[in-house]
Amino acid sequence: MAGKAKTSKATPVEGATYVLQAGKPIYVKTADLCAMTGKSNQWIGQLTAQGILNKEATEYGSLYDLRTNIKYYCDMLEARSKKTDSEVVKVETDKSKAEMQLKQAKAAIAIMEANELKGKMHRSEDVLAITEDLVFAIRNMLVALPGRLAVEVSHAEDAAQAAIIIRTEVNKVMEELANYEYDPKRYEELVRKRQSWEALDDEED
Repeated sequence: MAGKAKTSKATPVEGATYVLQAGKPIYVKTADLCAMTGKSNQWIGQLTAQGILNKEATEYGSLYDLRTNIKYYCDMLEARSKKTDSEVVKVETDKSKAEMQLKQAKAAIAIMEANELKGKMHRSEDVLAITEDLVFAIRNMLVALPGRLAVEVSHAEDAAQAAIIIRTEVNKVMEELANYEYDPKRYEELVRKRQSWEALDDEED
């Protein structure tokens, strides 16, 4: 014959209070809230100073209404959680924007470098180099001019004929300058040389 199951009585917790009336306020001290939340006296005091938690005057002194203050505490945690979530979303959004801008910048730089090689866009230092080539070409023509004129002018019959000879040679120089052409290959060579220097500088840095 099976015996009856034995039931053990729960040992009452010393000092425990059971409130039979639902909704009856329970007042607790700061130490009690610290024990419930795992926070320090300073933390609870700070929340009280900020108006998040509230003390009430009772016949036993200034105490916390447990029900309302636990609700206030939970509301605060929920609000902070939402704020943190929104901050995370903002950080992720900003990160995505920054990555997109970086990709766009890299693409723009690649296009600019390609245009440089094609001669569609010129950097100031490359323009200066090409201009220097033209200046040297003009200088060489002018330096050669006296030698080209010396013999012919010395055999001129008069000043008028000498002037004609000089004018003719000067016009030849001007015509040569007018026919001076921009050399895309020369420009491409300058660009490639400069880019190789920049790459070396980056490696050294």
